[in-house]
Amino acid sequence: MNITAKKYLEDIVSYKPGKAKIGLDNAIKLSANENALGASPKAIKAYQNLSNNLSTYPDGSASELRNSLAKKNDIDPDKIVCGAGSDELIALITHAFCGEGDEIIYSQHGFLMYPISAKKVGATAIKVAETNLKTNIDNILAAISSKTKIIFIANPNNPTGTYLNKDEINKLIAQVPSNIIIVLDHAYEEFVTEKDYPKNSLKLVEQNENLVVTRTFSKIYGLASLRIGWCYSSQYVADILNKIRGPFNVSSPAQNAAISAINDDEFLELSILHNKKWLKIYEEEFLNATQFNLTKSAANFILIDFLDKQKLVKANQLLAERKIIAREMGAYGLENSLRITIGKDLENKMVIEQLKKIY
Repeated sequence: MNITAKKYLEDIVSYKPGKAKIGLDNAIKLSANENALGASPKAIKAYQNLSNNLSTYPDGSASELRNSLAKKNDIDPDKIVCGAGSDELIALITHAFCGEGDEIIYSQHGFLMYPISAKKVGATAIKVAETNLKTNIDNILAAISSKTKIIFIANPNNPTGTYLNKDEINKLIAQVPSNIIIVLDHAYEEFVTEKDYPKNSLKLVEQNENLVVTRTFSKIYGLASLRIGWCYSSQYVADILNKIRGPFNVSSPAQNAAISAINDDEFLELSILHNKKWLKIYEEEFLNATQFNLTKSAANFILIDFLDKQKLVKANQLLAERKIIAREMGAYGLENSLRITIGKDLENKMVIEQLKKIY
């Protein structure tokens, strides 16, 4: 073939989402960290209300949504940029501030879209060792070089479920040079109930021009299929991202549903309480298990290391017997681990019942 792409694009290993099917009818999908309770009824109604108005373009600036987010979080709407999921925003940030010869830093078991986004622009992704499956701030700081342009931190982290507390985040911000962008990916923030978690991250953005916080409607809000996320940054970063994003990158149904979702406090609280209840139950059942290791999670999933491949295969087989799909973590360097989303009550009971057969 005479047509060739840039060499660094050929070397990308495409992101593979969690399985939705395993050849079974009515399979229980616990592989993608979706909200066990579905989506807000108010968001669903808002989505349906646009079914007869599909021929018009969406609001290109997502102004009503940005104003709703600003009011809800007491922040500046002009510094909010919306995207087709936080994935698009991660890619836009990388495209805008990184290129060939540059470096981006991410944690050892961090979200795979970070190194993929780096490779898309010809940059080098620097994977930094964690400690006990948790991002190590000192290791991140030690990895900084003259080529570093962006540091990606998922907090809580996917797929480990571990998180950095306020002191750790403040240390990172204080010691990273101001010419390096720090991206705090808070896709799972709403699920976190630990008191030392930095839920003031949006306010930190206003004090640090090199800080960007990304958020999503895919997780606790249950709007994954609509692909909608947002970020908060300095005015300069927001202006740059608006220049390079697509003019109509977020659909009208997505915007409408998101506006209703952020104002449905009852659904949000139900989702938080359901998740908190089942994280506690999983910990009570398996935190001290000897046949496998459960990592304490602050998100809406658990990570279990089965210690060897044979036990992992057995666990997958046991779950498949009940038509349950979990996510294998080999792509993240966790060869013997499964990530299992918090599901509905009965689904979680089925998972626990099957895993107990291992020990």
